[in-house]
Amino acid sequence: MSLDLLVFIIVIGVLFLYALVALLQSIRLVPAQSEFIVERLGKYNKTLKAGFHLLIPIVDRVAYVQDLKEHTIDVPEQKCFTKDEIQVEIDGVLYMQVIDSVKASYGITNYKFAAIQLAQTTTRSVVGTLDLDRTFEEREMISGKVVSVLDEAAAKWGIRILRFEIKNLFPPESVRQSMEKQVTAERERRAIVQKSVGVKQSLINTSEGQKKEMMNKSEGEKQKMINEAEGKAQEILFLGKATAEAISKIAQALSITGGAQAMKFELTQKYITALGKLDKKDNRVIISGNLKEMNDMLKGLDLV
Repeated sequence: MSLDLLVFIIVIGVLFLYALVALLQSIRLVPAQSEFIVERLGKYNKTLKAGFHLLIPIVDRVAYVQDLKEHTIDVPEQKCFTKDEIQVEIDGVLYMQVIDSVKASYGITNYKFAAIQLAQTTTRSVVGTLDLDRTFEEREMISGKVVSVLDEAAAKWGIRILRFEIKNLFPPESVRQSMEKQVTAERERRAIVQKSVGVKQSLINTSEGQKKEMMNKSEGEKQKMINEAEGKAQEILFLGKATAEAISKIAQALSITGGAQAMKFELTQKYITALGKLDKKDNRVIISGNLKEMNDMLKGLDLV
């Protein structure tokens, strides 16, 4: 075999291999949630969606590959100054998504780096308008402001900013110590207040209990006196009623025949019985000062 023929075969083989490689490179399988940006002779030509595609060898090439899934990017820790000139360290997490592959490829060199830088500068500017205490309370406001500014700028880059979350917010060590002391003092103050409120309530409950006890005792004494008075009144009424009935019966007895003599006899008998019960040691006898009345009484009884 001549040398020229050998060279010709080698050149043909190389060309065949190059054509085969170019053909294989022209075949593109685009995965789901991805887009390929194709340039033809250095100029944007088309965007390949998910699926099988065949490009023109040598003429067409895939310049950019864009992932359409949601991206999570760490925003590095940075130092910010609050309105009251306290230095704090803040880091966060940025969530974004490519919505326009062409803008994401040609609108900016590196949209991830640009988003991180813009998130940091926006965070510094927002924190600078807040006092230290409000910085801890307004995390949602800071995140919302960063998302608003980023989303407006990212629209030109074909990017949508979904959310921004602050992971850590650290004040200086001296400030942390003073804050801890302040929190401890506040807890102790609340404990003292709660204790004093408890003591106050205890005293109030004790005084109210004593007051109710005295009221109950006085009410009991009052009711007792009322009951005793009502009992005595009832007794007097019963005695009066019994006396009235007795007098009425005596009057009825006196009105019948022989009633008056019987009454005189009963009275004389009781009188004599009473005389017999007098103390004999005294040697004194009590008799009626009017003997005539006594004699008349005895005559009435047919004793004289």
